[in-house]
Amino acid sequence: MKIMAFLIPLVSVLIIVISVGFLVFIFILRPKSKNESFKIDGKDKNTIIKQANKRLAQNPKDAEALLSLAEIYYKDGSYEKAMKTYNILLDMCATNPGLDEFDITLKYAISAQKLKKYEEAYKSLLIARTLNQDSFEVNYNLGYLEYMRKNYERAATLLQQARLINFEHVQTLRYLGHSLFKLKRLKDAVVVLRRTVELDPTDKESLFAMAQCYYEMGQNEQALKIFLHLRADPEIGPIAALYAGTLHLNSRKFEQAIMDFEIGLRHQNVKNETRLEMKYRLAAAYVHQKEVDKALRLYQEIQDTVPAYKDVPELLKKYTELTSNRNLQRYLMSYPSEFATICRKLVEQFFSNAEVKITDISMHKNEYADILAEVNAPKWEDIILFRFFRTSGELGELMLRDLYTRTRELKAGRAFCITAGGFTEEAERFVEARLIDLIDKDGLLKRLNTI
Repeated sequence: MKIMAFLIPLVSVLIIVISVGFLVFIFILRPKSKNESFKIDGKDKNTIIKQANKRLAQNPKDAEALLSLAEIYYKDGSYEKAMKTYNILLDMCATNPGLDEFDITLKYAISAQKLKKYEEAYKSLLIARTLNQDSFEVNYNLGYLEYMRKNYERAATLLQQARLINFEHVQTLRYLGHSLFKLKRLKDAVVVLRRTVELDPTDKESLFAMAQCYYEMGQNEQALKIFLHLRADPEIGPIAALYAGTLHLNSRKFEQAIMDFEIGLRHQNVKNETRLEMKYRLAAAYVHQKEVDKALRLYQEIQDTVPAYKDVPELLKKYTELTSNRNLQRYLMSYPSEFATICRKLVEQFFSNAEVKITDISMHKNEYADILAEVNAPKWEDIILFRFFRTSGELGELMLRDLYTRTRELKAGRAFCITAGGFTEEAERFVEARLIDLIDKDGLLKRLNTI
């Protein structure tokens, strides 16, 4: 009985020890969950690297060692090594359920992206998104790559999803705003770009994109304010100055336009196409200010760089002639009131030995002037409409048809069309059976000399 009393507690202890040992054994052999990190003992990075390399020397497929090295390389920014190590781990994911395939794929993709291996990064991010569609890192980085690939619709969709997860992430807002601008969703783009600039006031490109949105929406005052602010920026300054000058030029604020273009041209690093366009528009502003010599100099510089740039050859010829002919210059370039005076004097001198009474003078957008006159000559009298065009180009049939219609409306018996240029063959054929006389540049110059 004493032996039995002694053996019963001993057996109980043995059972407990065996049970605990079995549970420990099962715990050791169980697969690690994907959320459980692999760990190698070590207090510092160098110790971990040393232990990991020692284990890999014995077993090149040691998942714990590889994952430890990959994490260290990734955190240190050694993306070449990180990408190589994560690539090995990706091959092991199918046979090792303890590895977190999503995390490894994502970090492999980001490492490739950091190394500017965009195709590899793009493919891996697509795979990562099949594993987890709600990851901020996946949606943002894939959205960024879609933006770089100019797939703006797809980029906007992904970046919108990333924004729902991290609403104030500046780079997400930045590329979302730029994508929306590229898609011409201007109102949405302005909202996102404005928030981007609020979070990062140094982001000049987003500020410039916001100004472009305002410009395209016709909100010129808001656009101009930003363009003027950016004129002095070393990188964006030239193109901002071009926009500011164009807005001033279109609103006929020629002095301000000249200032904008000159500021833009003073920049050191200006793209050739931007420089040419600024010179072209600056020359136009100088012409409006009657500074033809300065305009000619710019047109010549443009032609020396790109001989067939826009209509520069024709403009160069036109304004070269103007500088040598004061009368023609005044006819083409004088202010509307002075031009009307010149036209009136021409009409008064048009017929010798006739009484001319001008009954109406009207200007049409500074493009041409109509003068209606009653003419009494010794042998005839009539109502005549004179139309003076301010152009050195050729006038076509359409212009003559409009003049003919206007002549009939006013019940004029005859019309004269006067231009500093010439007429097309179609225009000349149109007037053959109609009482419209054509006077080209040579005829105009002779008459200008009389006044």
